[in-house]
Amino acid sequence: MASAYPAPQVSPAAEFRFGVLLVAGSAVTWSFGGTIARFIQVADPWTVVFWRALFAASFLLLFMLWRDGPRATGAMFRTMGLPALGVAICFGVASSCFVVALQYTTVANILLTQAAAPLFAGLLAWMVFGERINAATWAAIAAVIGGVAIMVSASFSGEVSPIGDGLALVITIMFSAAIVITRHHPDVRMTPAVCLGAAMACVAAFFLSGPLPVSPPDLGWLFLFGAVNLGAGLAMFVTGARLIPAALAALVGTLEPVLGPLWVWLFHGEAPGARTIFGGAIVFAALFVHILNDWQRQRKQKRAGSNA
Repeated sequence: MASAYPAPQVSPAAEFRFGVLLVAGSAVTWSFGGTIARFIQVADPWTVVFWRALFAASFLLLFMLWRDGPRATGAMFRTMGLPALGVAICFGVASSCFVVALQYTTVANILLTQAAAPLFAGLLAWMVFGERINAATWAAIAAVIGGVAIMVSASFSGEVSPIGDGLALVITIMFSAAIVITRHHPDVRMTPAVCLGAAMACVAAFFLSGPLPVSPPDLGWLFLFGAVNLGAGLAMFVTGARLIPAALAALVGTLEPVLGPLWVWLFHGEAPGARTIFGGAIVFAALFVHILNDWQRQRKQKRAGSNA
């Protein structure tokens, strides 16, 4: 029997606000990742990767079953295709490297280097696909590379480990590759792709880790690290990013590298070094200005199209 009451219509403005709130919520949720990790008293990083990936994959699978139903969820996994598999691999490697990198370098170094992924993606797309890059983007890429170089130089003076900074660069490259793949294959469904990536990281960590049993307090922190920090953050982002322009989603997402080092400093007293602050400021300023200009350009094009 059909309902006598029609489904409520949501205005575009309300959808836009909801999308911004979801993306902002995901960035704030992700920003606590380093803080949560510092509470976990597990010596083996691959054990942490295993539990985090297990909880994240489980949460994302349950989220898809709730949102789309069992039949649609199964169909999404069966029809993923090679591009989605590529995104899954990139995500699995990046999420694993994040946990391992935390053993060697500061949260600020990782997050601020990772924040440069959108601009590194532009450089990667130019190198692989020959995509045209305008002068403003080239300037932003040059500034980001310079800022990251200043941050990484701290490892040469012994302030942080070269392994940690190297893994931070691997994270950035993996995220950049995922951005390029999704740009060239917009049909890629991100939720099943990242769920598969978490599952792949879980399986790999199972063979690389030491003893898997952990204490009850650590298991609680690992649940927060995986299901809430990673899983719920991804669920909010992939839902909200569909409701707002990509440039605005990236702009709101810069909350993560801004807030992440702040939480670790407040909760654990891990203050970033002078080179991290200086290089990170260059990275963030270049990224912020570039994304803001891109968003304003998209808004002008949209207005021009609506007036035509």
